[in-house]
Amino acid sequence: MTATQTRPLRALSGLLPEIVTSGRAAALTDLVRPASGTPVEVTAPYTGTSLGTLPQCTVEDVEQAFTRARAAQSAWAAVPVKQKAAVFLRLHDLVLQRQDEILDLVQAENGKSRRDAFLEVADVANTARYYARTAAKLLEPQRRNGMLPGLTAARELRHPKGVVTIISPWNYPLALAGGDTIPALLAGNTVVQKPDNQTALTALWVLALAREAGLPTDVWQVVLGRGSVIGDTLIGRGDYLMFTGSTASGRSVAAQAAARLISSSMELGGKNAMLVLDDADLDRAVEGAVRACFSSSGQLCISIERMYVQDGIYDRFVPAFVQAVKDMKLGAAYDYSMTMGSLTSTTQVEVVQAHVDDAVAHGATVLAGGRARPDLGPMFFEPTVLVDTPPSAQCYAEETFGPLVSIYRFTDVEDAITRANDTEYGLNASIWTKDTRRGYELAARLHAGTVNLNEAFAAAWGSVDAPMGGMGASGLGRRHGSEGLLKYTEAQTVARQRITNIAAPPGISDAAFAKVLTVGLSALKKLGWK
Repeated sequence: MTATQTRPLRALSGLLPEIVTSGRAAALTDLVRPASGTPVEVTAPYTGTSLGTLPQCTVEDVEQAFTRARAAQSAWAAVPVKQKAAVFLRLHDLVLQRQDEILDLVQAENGKSRRDAFLEVADVANTARYYARTAAKLLEPQRRNGMLPGLTAARELRHPKGVVTIISPWNYPLALAGGDTIPALLAGNTVVQKPDNQTALTALWVLALAREAGLPTDVWQVVLGRGSVIGDTLIGRGDYLMFTGSTASGRSVAAQAAARLISSSMELGGKNAMLVLDDADLDRAVEGAVRACFSSSGQLCISIERMYVQDGIYDRFVPAFVQAVKDMKLGAAYDYSMTMGSLTSTTQVEVVQAHVDDAVAHGATVLAGGRARPDLGPMFFEPTVLVDTPPSAQCYAEETFGPLVSIYRFTDVEDAITRANDTEYGLNASIWTKDTRRGYELAARLHAGTVNLNEAFAAAWGSVDAPMGGMGASGLGRRHGSEGLLKYTEAQTVARQRITNIAAPPGISDAAFAKVLTVGLSALKKLGWK
């Protein structure tokens, strides 16, 4: 591994950005009110040094947040959609204008490289613009065909769910804290959100910016605390649940939501596959594969952890890919000089190392990386490439959620499709081929909520007009597109009947009416009526 660094570890002990050292980040915690629990300390992944202490909420504090949110919801719902949209168009501008401070904060809390942090800035701006421009059309009453043409008129209305609970993770703290909240608020809901403690300051930063853009105080609230302490209350008081996290946690919270008969949407784990076909553009595929596997240090639900490379390109692709991985710049820097940053917790470092060691013990070979880099910082791990990983290895089927990918050779495309689909997950996939028609055909056969042709993950994720989500153990529901907003609403049908009731009129028997209706239904079919 030849990854470089910007400075030796001894100089990193003071590597904290101005937004942290100035106390501005700590001031964001004033937005958490009340917070009667015992504060917790949060450390910086780059250095292991303290970022400060975070207030924590008790069950009673969370109950108060829901009470305020519910009291504010009806007034917020009554605000015209275009007026709501104006708030988020202003948020769009503020996020872009003040990106340097949030890039610093995301890096300080999460440890990712700056180029990966910027993707979160772009994502929030993209999401804010899209839903601000489309919400009014999505939410306006829709005419529907009535039962009897000319006699029955039907309309579909959309009503907000009420108070939405959003539980967001540490791996994409800006994109998922802001991106899931924006459509929920535009739909007329209020939101009570619990971000992970590790990256809570990022969530509070975007909350502060939304209020600066004109969002009323109690419409979006953030509470902080361990899921084991306040999780039951969050799920027990909300009218809808948006959750991003592991599949194991998703199954648990889904059961809680189901017990209350409230709807939920969840993006969970993945063991995502990439197919590199013989006719792939070698240079593009190599560059895309590096991003697919190691963006945000592999701590990305849609990251590629399995790569299937066809015989005809294997002996050219693998050496080129391995060299590109070895050339990556690994280190801590609050600029764009590093390709990959740190993992976020010692737990993730231990998981990645355990998966590498287990794979090697079962016969896998390490082509690049394979070890932690404490010389760079306490949570750095080299981007790692394995071959000959057998089914008995943990990382063969289990999600690693770190900078680790296994490469497999294939001859027949049918075999590659079968192997790619041989997983309980179904979140994301990537196909590299110059044959566009063939790429679309193969994509339709992959068991994945999103498939990228000649791109790692950003094409599907960033196309916010299209739905994004998982199949199988990778989740429920979708974010993005019309469903990403309408899931936060209740559909209501209002139908008006004119002139005559849908029943036998006076003087006509039920049997005769049934015959008339039979003739009418047959005629509607012949006329092509829907």
